[in-house]
Amino acid sequence: MSSTTPENPTEDAESPTEPEGTKPESPTEGSKPAEPDQFPRAYVESLRKEAAEHRTRAADRDKLAERLQTQLVQQTGRLVDGAADLVPYDEAYLTDKDALSKALDGLLEARPYLAKPQRPSGDVGQGRGAEPAPFSLLDAMRGHL
Repeated sequence: MSSTTPENPTEDAESPTEPEGTKPESPTEGSKPAEPDQFPRAYVESLRKEAAEHRTRAADRDKLAERLQTQLVQQTGRLVDGAADLVPYDEAYLTDKDALSKALDGLLEARPYLAKPQRPSGDVGQGRGAEPAPFSLLDAMRGHL
């Protein structure tokens, strides 16, 4: 043990000092490169199988989500049959009714012929006169006397 201390207290006496900006030595061209990590074949195959199952599930989920969006569009009753596929798929439409409504508004503004025709309701005055008064037996006997 020596009683001498380095001039810089943060510097360890045993660590070699390197000038700043230099990198540690790299293997030379003639040296053998380090072998990459290898995993057992069975483990890799199980990982690949698991990943394939996840991809299949994700594809099925996407198909189901598109079908759900089609049903939501048809449920609004704003488009003629078959026009639901003209609304591009977006996950936001499944959770946000306002987003779906805005998308339908934009589609119908650009293509008004896709809108479901309005059906008249109530009394529109076509061949139907005033509704007769309900039958009253008393009124019928007064008329015959």
